[in-house]
Amino acid sequence: MKILVADLEGVFLPEIWINVALKTGIEELKLTTRDISDYDVLMTKRLSILKENKLKIQDIRQVISTLEPLEGARQMLDWIREQAQILILSDTFEEFAKPLMAKLGFPALLCHNLTIDADGNITAYRLRIDNQKARAVKALQSLNYQVIAFGDSYNDIGMLQAADKGFFFCPPASVVTDFPHIPVVRNYGELKTMITSSLEDEC
Repeated sequence: MKILVADLEGVFLPEIWINVALKTGIEELKLTTRDISDYDVLMTKRLSILKENKLKIQDIRQVISTLEPLEGARQMLDWIREQAQILILSDTFEEFAKPLMAKLGFPALLCHNLTIDADGNITAYRLRIDNQKARAVKALQSLNYQVIAFGDSYNDIGMLQAADKGFFFCPPASVVTDFPHIPVVRNYGELKTMITSSLEDEC
């Protein structure tokens, strides 16, 4: 049996932090896992920026409320779920992603959580588990699934390498340069072709 796992932002949703940066004018918040591969370094930097600029969860949720899935994302997910089960593995946070899940038809999502004080300040982040994407793939494999994985960034590498078949979806040039052996698709049409082939072939 085969199951798909995928990243969320950059694949089905726009990058939340980039949109917060655009709204607030804080350039450093544009940095994502496409730019900084160490997630702890990235999140520590983000929390420091939020504190310095007195940005609270309410400010971020206001930005999130204006976001829509990437064009064709909902239809792509609907198509995938007609072919096989899919699990979204993301390094975002429930407090960010939950309002957007309805717009994607409520796919299964595993992600992390934030620590928020009574005033709405984001004081810390809590990983559900370290290296959760790769470990989720291995857990599915232990249940006798063959796993097909796709994502767009450095924090997806472990997932893609652990999967029976892994490939990039619209990655930045730096990621492709660093991992030239991982196949790449550039749009939802190519994604459909790759998924169809992967489901038909022996992984």
